[in-house]
Amino acid sequence: MPMKFCSNCGAPVELRVPAGDNLPRHVCPACDTIHYQNPKMVIGCIPEWEGRILLCRRAIEPRLGLWTLPAGFMENGETVGQAALRETLEEANARVELTAMYSVLSVPHVNQVHIFYRARLLDLAFGAGTESLEVGLFAETDIPWREIAFRTVSTTLRHYYADRQVGAFGFHAGEILPVK
Repeated sequence: MPMKFCSNCGAPVELRVPAGDNLPRHVCPACDTIHYQNPKMVIGCIPEWEGRILLCRRAIEPRLGLWTLPAGFMENGETVGQAALRETLEEANARVELTAMYSVLSVPHVNQVHIFYRARLLDLAFGAGTESLEVGLFAETDIPWREIAFRTVSTTLRHYYADRQVGAFGFHAGEILPVK
């Protein structure tokens, strides 16, 4: 989204390539502040319990009513792991232990990077948070594949089940490009 005013001094900004840079940036001619706009980080996890995965049915847009892994935007001042724990607690009232970072998926057409950890549910005391209509544990055969909210989630789950089938979980990196 184009920026109009400097968040440092309030003066109108200009879109130009600053000295020593190679991309147009919003630059304040009054105080010389360069405003960088960078991708948003979406962080979550794959909560596991006895071979089943915890999914949340979204109570908010985008993709209201569809299923997802607990995930959301990382906040300033928190680590990636803290973001995964917080989002899981907010969306599913679930406490988890993170085991390993599992997937990193770039989504350049919406300026996002999605990171998912594998995680172990600590107990079955979970329930829908304010951003979820309902939550539930799903066996692989019960995953509502046609009702998964985001391609990053379906991609991560497909990697998870493929890894589980061969008995070795790896790390997955890739990108989700626009559907043509």
